[in-house]
Amino acid sequence: MTNSSIRFRPAETADAATIRDIVRAAYGKWVPVIGREPLPMRADYGKAVAEHPFELAVDGGRIVGMIETMLADDHLWIENVCVAPPAQGRGIGRLLLERAERKALEADRLELRLLTNGAFEANVLLYKKHGYTIEREEPFMGGMTVYMSKKLTR
Repeated sequence: MTNSSIRFRPAETADAATIRDIVRAAYGKWVPVIGREPLPMRADYGKAVAEHPFELAVDGGRIVGMIETMLADDHLWIENVCVAPPAQGRGIGRLLLERAERKALEADRLELRLLTNGAFEANVLLYKKHGYTIEREEPFMGGMTVYMSKKLTR
């Protein structure tokens, strides 16, 4: 169920620590599954916010989710999307993915791409539910990286 109180805004440098905290909380559940911290938990979000566009989902003045994207020549790359655990299940992830679709179309890109860890079955299923298909799988750090994409139409 979508929460109508969600607003969106671009990230600012001052948001980097909050983004890091949300990423660490959201990905923390996967540590026991893969036996290590997922790579997004180790990222330098001060650097990432300075170099890539982030869009934040905000509820009541609190950041509850984010999506980090990069525009490529022929697609929009989704580097990271996550929702703070207390806000999960409210449709915020879907709203963030929809915003990425809009951004891709506005930039004349008819494809979105992302990757996830194959052990994150809930994430793979979520992306499939929203129209993403698996393009390929590659071994990575003792697991499997799943590359996914979604074709868009105008």
